[in-house]
Amino acid sequence: MTEQSQSGRIRAPRPGGVVGRPSGRRRKQPAKGRRALTVAAWSTAVLVLAGGSGLGYVYFKLNGNLQGVDINARLGTDRPKNLDNGSMDILVLGSDSRSGANAAYGVDEGGARSDTAMVVHVYQGHQKAAVVSIPRDTLVDRPACTDGNGTTVAAQQRAMFNTAYEAGGPACAVKTVESMSGIRMDHYIEVDFTGFKKLIDELGGVGITTTEAIKDPKSHLDLAPGTHTLDGEQSLGLVRTRKSVGDGSDLGRIQLQQAFIKAFIDQVKDVGVFSNPKKLLGLADTATKAITPDSELDSVNELMSFAKGLAGLGAEDVDMITMPVRYDPADPNRVVPLRAQSRQVWQALLSDRPIPASATKDAATGQAEGLVKQPRRRSVAAPE
Repeated sequence: MTEQSQSGRIRAPRPGGVVGRPSGRRRKQPAKGRRALTVAAWSTAVLVLAGGSGLGYVYFKLNGNLQGVDINARLGTDRPKNLDNGSMDILVLGSDSRSGANAAYGVDEGGARSDTAMVVHVYQGHQKAAVVSIPRDTLVDRPACTDGNGTTVAAQQRAMFNTAYEAGGPACAVKTVESMSGIRMDHYIEVDFTGFKKLIDELGGVGITTTEAIKDPKSHLDLAPGTHTLDGEQSLGLVRTRKSVGDGSDLGRIQLQQAFIKAFIDQVKDVGVFSNPKKLLGLADTATKAITPDSELDSVNELMSFAKGLAGLGAEDVDMITMPVRYDPADPNRVVPLRAQSRQVWQALLSDRPIPASATKDAATGQAEGLVKQPRRRSVAAPE
Protein backbone atom coordinates (compact mmCIF):
# COMPACT_ATOMS: atom_id res chain seq x y z
CA MET A 1 0.00 0.00 0.00
CA THR A 2 2.91 2.34 0.37
CA GLU A 3 3.30 2.04 -3.39
CA GLN A 4 -0.15 3.15 -4.56
CA SER A 5 -0.46 6.82 -3.72
CA GLN A 6 -2.34 8.93 -6.25
CA SER A 7 -0.74 12.14 -5.05
CA GLY A 8 2.86 11.02 -4.88
CA ARG A 9 3.43 12.52 -1.47
CA ILE A 10 5.55 10.11 0.54
CA ARG A 11 8.37 8.08 -0.77
CA ALA A 12 8.04 4.59 0.63
CA PRO A 13 10.15 1.72 -0.66
CA ARG A 14 8.79 -1.07 -2.80
CA PRO A 15 8.67 -4.56 -1.40
CA GLY A 16 10.36 -6.33 -4.27
CA GLY A 17 14.01 -7.15 -4.34
CA VAL A 18 14.52 -8.36 -0.77
CA VAL A 19 17.08 -11.10 -0.91
CA GLY A 20 17.57 -13.70 1.79
CA ARG A 21 20.99 -15.05 2.69
CA PRO A 22 22.09 -17.97 4.81
CA SER A 23 22.82 -18.16 8.52
CA GLY A 24 21.14 -16.89 11.66
CA ARG A 25 18.58 -18.35 14.02
CA ARG A 26 14.84 -18.49 14.25
CA ARG A 27 11.88 -18.55 16.54
CA LYS A 28 11.98 -17.31 19.99
CA GLN A 29 9.20 -15.52 21.75
CA PRO A 30 7.79 -12.22 22.77
CA ALA A 31 6.93 -9.61 25.57
CA LYS A 32 4.70 -4.81 26.54
CA GLY A 33 0.55 -0.94 23.10
CA ARG A 34 -1.97 3.25 20.54
CA ARG A 35 -1.76 6.28 19.01
CA ALA A 36 0.84 8.68 20.31
CA LEU A 37 3.31 5.88 20.86
CA THR A 38 3.48 5.45 17.17
CA VAL A 39 7.06 6.52 17.30
CA ALA A 40 8.15 4.27 20.08
CA ALA A 41 7.85 1.34 17.76
CA TRP A 42 9.95 3.04 15.14
CA SER A 43 12.75 3.76 17.58
CA THR A 44 12.70 0.11 18.58
CA ALA A 45 12.89 -0.88 14.95
CA VAL A 46 16.02 1.19 14.61
CA LEU A 47 17.54 -0.71 17.49
CA VAL A 48 16.47 -3.94 15.85
CA LEU A 49 17.66 -2.98 12.38
CA ALA A 50 20.64 -0.76 13.08
CA GLY A 51 21.66 -1.39 16.65
CA GLY A 52 24.65 -3.38 15.60
CA SER A 53 27.47 -4.92 17.54
CA GLY A 54 28.80 -1.45 18.34
CA LEU A 55 26.10 -1.03 20.95
CA GLY A 56 26.66 -4.50 22.30
CA TYR A 57 29.91 -3.96 24.12
CA VAL A 58 28.44 -1.42 26.56
CA TYR A 59 25.30 -3.38 27.36
CA PHE A 60 27.01 -5.13 30.24
CA LYS A 61 26.56 -1.89 32.23
CA LEU A 62 22.89 -1.70 31.43
CA ASN A 63 21.26 -4.88 32.77
CA GLY A 64 19.44 -2.85 35.38
CA ASN A 65 17.53 -0.98 32.67
CA LEU A 66 16.05 -4.12 31.13
CA GLN A 67 12.76 -5.60 32.27
CA GLY A 68 11.53 -8.37 30.03
CA VAL A 69 8.12 -10.00 29.80
CA ASP A 70 7.77 -13.76 29.44
CA ILE A 71 5.16 -14.46 26.79
CA ASN A 72 5.91 -18.14 26.20
CA ALA A 73 4.00 -19.35 29.23
CA ARG A 74 0.94 -17.27 28.31
CA LEU A 75 0.86 -18.42 24.69
CA GLY A 76 1.40 -22.11 25.33
CA THR A 77 1.66 -24.48 22.38
CA ASP A 78 -1.22 -23.19 20.24
CA ARG A 79 1.05 -21.31 17.89
CA PRO A 80 2.45 -21.54 14.36
CA LYS A 81 5.25 -24.01 13.81
CA ASN A 82 8.64 -23.06 15.19
CA LEU A 83 10.72 -23.02 12.00
CA ASP A 84 14.50 -23.05 11.85
CA ASN A 85 15.44 -21.64 8.46
CA GLY A 86 17.85 -18.92 9.57
CA SER A 87 15.39 -16.03 9.33
CA MET A 88 13.87 -14.13 12.24
CA ASP A 89 10.56 -12.34 12.87
CA ILE A 90 10.08 -9.64 15.49
CA LEU A 91 6.81 -7.99 16.46
CA VAL A 92 7.43 -4.35 17.33
CA LEU A 93 4.65 -2.51 19.15
CA GLY A 94 4.15 0.97 20.54
CA SER A 95 1.54 1.64 23.21
CA ASP A 96 -0.59 4.67 23.99
CA SER A 97 -0.38 4.58 27.76
CA ARG A 98 -0.60 8.25 28.80
CA SER A 99 0.60 7.84 32.35
CA GLY A 100 3.74 9.31 33.89
CA ALA A 101 5.89 11.41 31.57
CA ASN A 102 3.66 10.43 28.64
CA ALA A 103 0.66 12.27 30.09
CA ALA A 104 1.56 15.41 28.12
CA TYR A 105 0.49 13.63 24.93
CA GLY A 106 -3.11 13.02 25.89
CA VAL A 107 -5.50 11.70 28.50
CA ASP A 108 -5.14 8.12 29.70
CA GLU A 109 -8.55 6.63 29.03
CA GLY A 110 -7.93 3.47 30.99
CA GLY A 111 -6.59 0.85 28.64
CA ALA A 112 -3.49 1.10 26.52
CA ARG A 113 -3.81 0.01 22.90
CA SER A 114 -1.13 -0.79 20.37
CA ASP A 115 -0.74 2.26 18.20
CA THR A 116 2.00 1.08 15.90
CA ALA A 117 2.59 -2.53 14.96
CA MET A 118 5.32 -3.78 12.67
CA VAL A 119 6.44 -7.26 11.78
CA VAL A 120 10.17 -7.04 11.12
CA HIS A 121 11.39 -10.01 9.07
CA VAL A 122 15.15 -10.43 8.98
CA TYR A 123 16.07 -12.68 6.07
CA GLN A 124 18.36 -15.65 6.31
CA GLY A 125 21.91 -14.37 6.58
CA HIS A 126 20.73 -11.14 8.23
CA GLN A 127 21.81 -9.01 5.27
CA LYS A 128 18.30 -7.87 4.30
CA ALA A 129 15.06 -7.17 6.12
CA ALA A 130 11.42 -6.46 5.35
CA VAL A 131 9.03 -4.48 7.54
CA VAL A 132 5.25 -4.90 7.32
CA SER A 133 3.21 -2.23 9.10
CA ILE A 134 -0.19 -3.31 10.40
CA PRO A 135 -2.63 -0.37 10.52
CA ARG A 136 -4.09 0.00 14.00
CA ASP A 137 -7.61 0.51 12.58
CA THR A 138 -7.60 -2.83 10.74
CA LEU A 139 -10.66 -4.97 11.53
CA VAL A 140 -9.52 -8.50 12.36
CA ASP A 141 -10.82 -11.67 13.97
CA ARG A 142 -9.11 -11.51 17.33
CA PRO A 143 -8.46 -14.93 18.88
CA ALA A 144 -9.21 -15.87 22.47
CA CYS A 145 -6.29 -14.85 24.70
CA THR A 146 -5.02 -15.14 28.24
CA ASP A 147 -4.04 -11.84 29.82
CA GLY A 148 -1.26 -11.18 32.30
CA ASN A 149 -3.50 -12.17 35.23
CA GLY A 150 -4.38 -15.53 33.71
CA THR A 151 -7.88 -14.39 32.74
CA THR A 152 -9.28 -15.66 29.46
CA VAL A 153 -10.30 -12.94 27.01
CA ALA A 154 -12.99 -14.04 24.57
CA ALA A 155 -12.41 -14.06 20.83
CA GLN A 156 -14.04 -11.26 18.84
CA GLN A 157 -14.83 -10.83 15.15
CA ARG A 158 -14.27 -7.50 13.40
CA ALA A 159 -12.27 -6.14 16.31
CA MET A 160 -9.86 -3.28 15.71
CA PHE A 161 -6.36 -4.66 15.66
CA ASN A 162 -5.12 -2.29 18.34
CA THR A 163 -7.67 -3.64 20.85
CA ALA A 164 -5.71 -6.90 21.12
CA TYR A 165 -3.17 -5.30 23.45
CA GLU A 166 -5.90 -3.52 25.39
CA ALA A 167 -7.85 -6.75 25.88
CA GLY A 168 -5.06 -9.16 26.71
CA GLY A 169 -1.73 -7.36 26.81
CA PRO A 170 1.36 -8.25 24.78
CA ALA A 171 0.58 -11.96 24.63
CA CYS A 172 -2.77 -11.24 22.97
CA ALA A 173 -1.13 -8.85 20.52
CA VAL A 174 1.39 -11.54 19.57
CA LYS A 175 -1.28 -14.21 19.28
CA THR A 176 -3.40 -11.95 17.05
CA VAL A 177 -0.48 -11.27 14.71
CA GLU A 178 0.41 -14.96 14.58
CA SER A 179 -3.23 -15.83 13.85
CA MET A 180 -3.35 -13.27 11.02
CA SER A 181 -0.04 -14.15 9.46
CA GLY A 182 0.57 -17.81 10.23
CA ILE A 183 4.11 -16.78 11.25
CA ARG A 184 5.53 -17.47 14.68
CA MET A 185 7.15 -14.40 16.21
CA ASP A 186 10.69 -15.00 17.44
CA HIS A 187 10.76 -11.85 19.55
CA TYR A 188 8.64 -8.98 20.78
CA ILE A 189 9.88 -5.47 21.61
CA GLU A 190 8.09 -2.35 22.81
CA VAL A 191 9.45 1.15 23.40
CA ASP A 192 8.36 3.91 25.74
CA PHE A 193 6.93 7.12 24.27
CA THR A 194 9.15 9.48 26.24
CA GLY A 195 12.13 7.21 25.65
CA PHE A 196 11.73 7.70 21.91
CA LYS A 197 12.19 11.45 22.20
CA LYS A 198 15.25 11.01 24.37
CA LEU A 199 16.74 8.55 21.91
CA ILE A 200 16.40 11.05 19.04
CA ASP A 201 17.92 13.83 21.11
CA GLU A 202 20.76 11.52 22.15
CA LEU A 203 21.48 10.92 18.46
CA GLY A 204 21.60 14.67 17.84
CA GLY A 205 18.40 14.73 15.78
CA VAL A 206 17.31 13.14 12.51
CA GLY A 207 17.57 14.79 9.10
CA ILE A 208 14.55 14.76 6.77
CA THR A 209 13.42 16.75 3.73
CA THR A 210 9.79 17.82 3.31
CA THR A 211 8.46 18.46 -0.18
CA GLU A 212 5.44 20.37 1.15
CA ALA A 213 4.65 22.24 4.34
CA ILE A 214 3.41 20.10 7.22
CA LYS A 215 1.35 21.89 9.85
CA ASP A 216 -0.56 19.76 12.29
CA PRO A 217 -1.94 21.40 15.46
CA LYS A 218 -2.66 18.05 17.10
CA SER A 219 0.90 16.83 16.81
CA HIS A 220 2.30 20.38 17.32
CA LEU A 221 4.35 20.12 14.14
CA ASP A 222 5.00 23.08 11.84
CA LEU A 223 7.55 22.44 9.07
CA ALA A 224 8.15 24.49 5.94
CA PRO A 225 9.20 22.70 2.73
CA GLY A 226 12.90 21.93 2.84
CA THR A 227 15.55 20.10 4.83
CA HIS A 228 15.27 19.90 8.60
CA THR A 229 17.07 18.28 11.51
CA LEU A 230 14.27 17.17 13.81
CA ASP A 231 14.80 16.94 17.55
CA GLY A 232 12.97 14.38 19.65
CA GLU A 233 9.81 16.45 20.10
CA GLN A 234 9.59 17.27 16.39
CA SER A 235 10.26 13.68 15.41
CA LEU A 236 7.46 12.55 17.67
CA GLY A 237 5.20 15.12 16.07
CA LEU A 238 6.08 13.94 12.58
CA VAL A 239 5.23 10.31 13.17
CA ARG A 240 2.03 11.25 15.00
CA THR A 241 0.85 13.54 12.20
CA ARG A 242 -2.29 12.22 10.54
CA LYS A 243 -5.13 14.64 9.75
CA SER A 244 -3.00 17.16 7.87
CA VAL A 245 -1.35 14.75 5.40
CA GLY A 246 -2.70 12.66 2.56
CA ASP A 247 -6.30 11.62 3.10
CA GLY A 248 -6.04 12.14 6.85
CA SER A 249 -6.03 8.43 7.59
CA ASP A 250 -3.69 6.27 9.61
CA LEU A 251 -2.38 4.91 6.30
CA GLY A 252 -0.85 8.25 5.41
CA ARG A 253 0.74 8.47 8.82
CA ILE A 254 2.30 5.06 8.31
CA GLN A 255 3.92 6.36 5.13
CA LEU A 256 5.43 9.23 7.10
CA GLN A 257 6.71 6.75 9.65
CA GLN A 258 8.30 4.54 7.05
CA ALA A 259 10.13 7.47 5.46
CA PHE A 260 11.24 8.65 8.89
CA ILE A 261 12.67 5.31 9.95
CA LYS A 262 14.79 5.16 6.79
CA ALA A 263 16.28 8.53 7.73
CA PHE A 264 16.65 7.36 11.33
CA ILE A 265 18.62 4.26 10.36
CA ASP A 266 20.94 6.37 8.20
CA GLN A 267 21.43 8.77 11.09
CA VAL A 268 22.49 5.94 13.39
CA LYS A 269 24.99 4.80 10.77
CA ASP A 270 26.27 8.28 9.88
CA VAL A 271 26.44 10.02 13.21
CA GLY A 272 29.59 8.26 14.32
CA VAL A 273 28.31 6.87 17.62
CA PHE A 274 30.24 3.63 17.16
CA SER A 275 33.54 5.52 17.28
CA ASN A 276 32.52 7.70 20.23
CA PRO A 277 32.42 5.62 23.45
CA LYS A 278 30.78 8.38 25.51
CA LYS A 279 28.08 8.85 22.89
CA LEU A 280 27.66 5.12 22.56
CA LEU A 281 27.14 4.62 26.27
CA GLY A 282 24.59 7.43 26.44
CA LEU A 283 22.67 6.03 23.49
CA ALA A 284 22.69 2.51 24.90
CA ASP A 285 21.54 3.74 28.30
CA THR A 286 18.65 5.66 26.74
CA ALA A 287 17.70 2.79 24.45
CA THR A 288 17.66 0.10 27.13
CA LYS A 289 15.51 2.31 29.36
CA ALA A 290 13.10 2.88 26.49
CA ILE A 291 12.42 -0.73 25.52
CA THR A 292 10.60 -3.66 27.06
CA PRO A 293 11.79 -6.81 25.29
CA ASP A 294 10.61 -10.38 25.55
CA SER A 295 12.21 -12.49 28.25
CA GLU A 296 14.73 -13.96 25.80
CA LEU A 297 16.19 -10.50 25.13
CA ASP A 298 16.16 -9.07 28.62
CA SER A 299 19.81 -9.53 29.46
CA VAL A 300 23.02 -7.97 28.23
CA ASN A 301 24.37 -11.17 26.70
CA GLU A 302 21.14 -11.88 24.83
CA LEU A 303 20.93 -8.34 23.47
CA MET A 304 24.58 -8.44 22.43
CA SER A 305 24.06 -11.65 20.49
CA PHE A 306 20.89 -10.28 18.93
CA ALA A 307 22.53 -6.99 17.91
CA LYS A 308 25.62 -8.64 16.46
CA GLY A 309 23.44 -10.58 14.06
CA LEU A 310 21.98 -7.33 12.71
CA ALA A 311 25.06 -5.13 12.64
CA GLY A 312 25.33 -4.99 8.85
CA LEU A 313 21.82 -3.74 8.09
CA GLY A 314 21.49 -0.22 6.69
CA ALA A 315 18.50 1.75 5.39
CA GLU A 316 19.13 0.51 1.85
CA ASP A 317 18.82 -3.07 3.10
CA VAL A 318 15.31 -2.63 4.54
CA ASP A 319 12.13 -2.77 2.44
CA MET A 320 8.94 -1.44 4.01
CA ILE A 321 5.32 -1.96 3.08
CA THR A 322 1.95 -1.70 4.78
CA MET A 323 -0.21 -4.78 5.05
CA PRO A 324 -2.55 -4.63 2.03
CA VAL A 325 -5.92 -3.24 3.12
CA ARG A 326 -8.95 -1.40 1.75
CA TYR A 327 -11.32 0.99 3.47
CA ASP A 328 -14.20 -0.85 5.13
CA PRO A 329 -17.41 -0.27 3.11
CA ALA A 330 -19.39 -0.20 6.35
CA ASP A 331 -17.11 2.29 8.09
CA PRO A 332 -14.65 4.51 6.18
CA ASN A 333 -12.72 5.10 9.42
CA ARG A 334 -11.68 1.44 9.46
CA VAL A 335 -9.78 -0.77 7.04
CA VAL A 336 -10.03 -4.48 6.29
CA PRO A 337 -7.31 -6.75 4.90
CA LEU A 338 -7.19 -7.55 1.21
CA ARG A 339 -7.06 -11.25 1.92
CA ALA A 340 -5.42 -12.57 -1.24
CA GLN A 341 -2.73 -9.89 -1.22
CA SER A 342 -2.15 -10.23 2.52
CA ARG A 343 -1.65 -13.95 2.07
CA GLN A 344 0.98 -13.15 -0.55
CA VAL A 345 2.83 -10.99 1.97
CA TRP A 346 2.75 -13.47 4.84
CA GLN A 347 3.56 -16.45 2.64
CA ALA A 348 6.58 -14.65 1.23
CA LEU A 349 7.93 -13.98 4.70
CA LEU A 350 7.10 -17.47 5.89
CA SER A 351 9.10 -18.82 2.97
CA ASP A 352 11.86 -16.25 3.51
CA ARG A 353 11.29 -14.79 0.03
CA PRO A 354 10.91 -11.24 -1.29
CA ILE A 355 7.45 -9.72 -0.96
CA PRO A 356 6.05 -9.48 -4.51
CA ALA A 357 5.19 -5.99 -5.72
CA SER A 358 1.79 -7.31 -6.81
CA ALA A 359 0.83 -7.75 -3.16
CA THR A 360 0.35 -4.00 -2.69
CA LYS A 361 -1.01 -3.20 -6.16
CA ASP A 362 -4.67 -2.59 -5.24
CA ALA A 363 -4.22 -1.54 -1.63
CA ALA A 364 -5.35 1.71 -0.04
CA THR A 365 -2.42 4.01 0.59
CA GLY A 366 -3.35 7.10 2.57
CA GLN A 367 -1.91 9.26 -0.24
CA ALA A 368 0.99 10.80 1.66
CA GLU A 369 3.73 9.39 -0.53
CA GLY A 370 6.65 11.68 -1.33
CA LEU A 371 5.89 14.23 1.40
CA VAL A 372 8.97 13.27 3.38
CA LYS A 373 12.22 11.86 2.09
CA GLN A 374 15.76 11.36 3.26
CA PRO A 375 18.25 14.14 2.61
CA ARG A 376 21.39 13.16 0.75
CA ARG A 377 23.61 11.09 3.00
CA ARG A 378 26.68 12.70 4.47
CA SER A 379 29.06 11.95 7.28
CA VAL A 380 28.03 13.58 10.53
CA ALA A 381 30.20 13.97 13.60
CA ALA A 382 28.73 12.52 16.74
CA PRO A 383 27.34 15.27 18.98
CA GLU A 384 28.95 15.60 22.39
